[in-house]
Amino acid sequence: MRALVIGGTGPTGPHIINGLIERGYDVTMLNRGSRDSDAIPANVERITGDPHFPDTLEEALKGRTFDLVVATYGRIRYVAEVVAKKTERLVTVGGPPSYRGFADAQAAFPPGMQIPTREDAPRVETSKESRFGYLIRITEDAVMEHHHAGYMNVSHFRYPTVYGSWQVRPTTVWWVMQRCLDKRPYAVLPEGGLTMITRGYSENMAHAVLLAVDQPTASAGQIYNCGDDLQFSLAQWVELIADAMGGSLEIISVPDAYASPARDLMQFRGSSHHQYLDMEKMRMQLGYRDQVHPIDAVRRTVQWFSDHRPEEKEFIDEVRSHYGLEDRLVDISRKSSAEMALLPHQDSDFHHSYAHPRERGLVRDHRNR
Repeated sequence: MRALVIGGTGPTGPHIINGLIERGYDVTMLNRGSRDSDAIPANVERITGDPHFPDTLEEALKGRTFDLVVATYGRIRYVAEVVAKKTERLVTVGGPPSYRGFADAQAAFPPGMQIPTREDAPRVETSKESRFGYLIRITEDAVMEHHHAGYMNVSHFRYPTVYGSWQVRPTTVWWVMQRCLDKRPYAVLPEGGLTMITRGYSENMAHAVLLAVDQPTASAGQIYNCGDDLQFSLAQWVELIADAMGGSLEIISVPDAYASPARDLMQFRGSSHHQYLDMEKMRMQLGYRDQVHPIDAVRRTVQWFSDHRPEEKEFIDEVRSHYGLEDRLVDISRKSSAEMALLPHQDSDFHHSYAHPRERGLVRDHRNR
C-alpha cells in the first residue's frame, strides 16, 4: 500500500507517518523542503514540491498514484483537485476558523462561538465577515465536494491549537516558559483566565487522523472537530506549564479589552470569548480517546522545548516586550482591587428554596420555607 503525506514535518506529521508505516504503508512525504525531522525514518521518500499551487503540485506528483493521501499542509482545495486523479482515499486537515465567531466574536449573536461548537454550527458566510475564515469555509466545501461527486472517499479534520514537539513558533507554550525562566512573579490574563480554547496534543491529534485511516467506511464524507478529551482554561494552561517548569505564576485578572500582553495565548490574537469545540462525533464514530493524558502531554511539551529552546532572538524579544505593560497593569489591578475591597460587601450563606422540615407534620421548616 502506498501513502502520500503532504506536509509531514509539523507537530503531528512524524506521528502520522510513523503510524502509517506501522500499518504497512510505503510512505512518501511531500513538502517545500524547507525543513526535515529526525523523527521521520530516512527511508521515507522525500519529494520537494509546493502544495500551495496546483501546477507545482501536479509537476511534483507526475506519473504517481497512491492508495491513500493525507494532506496536512498547503492549499487543501488545490491538493484535493490534483490528487483526485491520483488516489481514491483522501484525509485532509484544516482548522476551526470557518466557524462563525472564531476570528471575530462580534460576527455572531450573541457574540462568540456556540459552546460547545459542533461540526454543524454556523460557518462564515462572506469574506467581509472574515476573509481567512471564508477561505477556510470554501476550502472545506470544495474538498468535500470531491466526496459527494464520487471522485474520492474524503474525510476532513478541524485541528484545534496543537501543542507538542516540532512546532515552528511555540508561542502559546513559550509565553509561559519564558516568564518562568525570567522569574516573573505573575501572568496577566483576561477575565481571570477563564477562557476555554480547545487544544490538542500532537500525538493525540495524529491518532485521530489514523483512526480515520483505519475506518474508511465510518469516516467517509465526514468532518470532525479535534481536541484532547480533557481541556483546560487559559489560567489552568498557564499553571500547568509553570508547574512543569518547577515554579508558579500568580494569575492577575484584567478586563479583556486591556489584556494585550496575553493576546499571544489566543488564536488570531483575538478576544477572550470561548473557542470550545465539541469532539463527541469523533469519539462516537471513530472511538477516539486520548493516547497521552493532557497533563503528561504538557509536561512532555515543556521538556521538549527545554531541550530545544528557540534560537530566534527576535522571537524571545517579542515575548519579553510586554513585560513593562504587564507590570503597569498589575499595579493598576491591585490598586483597584484594594479599593473594591473597602466597599460594604454583604456576604450571606446560600440555602436552596426547597423545604426540608426537621420534624414530621410541619407545614413549614425551620427556615419558614
